[in-house]
Amino acid sequence: MKYLIAGLGNIGAEYELTRHNIGFLTLDRMADVHGFKFNNERLAEKAEFKYKSRQIHLIKPTTYMNLSGKAVNYWLKELKIPKENLLVLVDDIAIPFGNLRLRMKGSAAGHNGLKNIEQLTGGNNYSRLKMGIGDNYAKGQQIDYVLSPFTKKEFEELPFIMDKAIDMTLSFCTIGATRTMNEFND
Repeated sequence: MKYLIAGLGNIGAEYELTRHNIGFLTLDRMADVHGFKFNNERLAEKAEFKYKSRQIHLIKPTTYMNLSGKAVNYWLKELKIPKENLLVLVDDIAIPFGNLRLRMKGSAAGHNGLKNIEQLTGGNNYSRLKMGIGDNYAKGQQIDYVLSPFTKKEFEELPFIMDKAIDMTLSFCTIGATRTMNEFND
């Protein structure tokens, strides 16, 4: 069984520790915990490892957030991975900071990275792990908020949140989306 895990974010040092990059940050932590490295490949930084006889492919698209679908679609086809074995790790402003919700499909809810994945893969029928970043911004300041760094307090909590997201990701790959949602969703 093969899986594609796509952590969304933007490349570049100026975006590295921003809320919008929580998908990248989580996959980086997974690489540290499981001892593998990302390599620069077509449209993404890519890594792979085996877990409980599952072949898990991880990508961090290098296309910038709004064109994430190019990388996701390419790697789904290149690796011949069925869309039901795709999991996208993404920030979500509609969910309180620290809460995690796995969904098997759903609306892009204004998230340009998810919109592009839907456009290029043919619909919203793929799983996503929504990582809450909260909505602590003034009207009209959403872009500035998602592209701003975490607060000191949030940054201290981030490792625990990312560890739970990693557990949920590995659970998705072994026991499936439904059981993972029942066990982990906030």
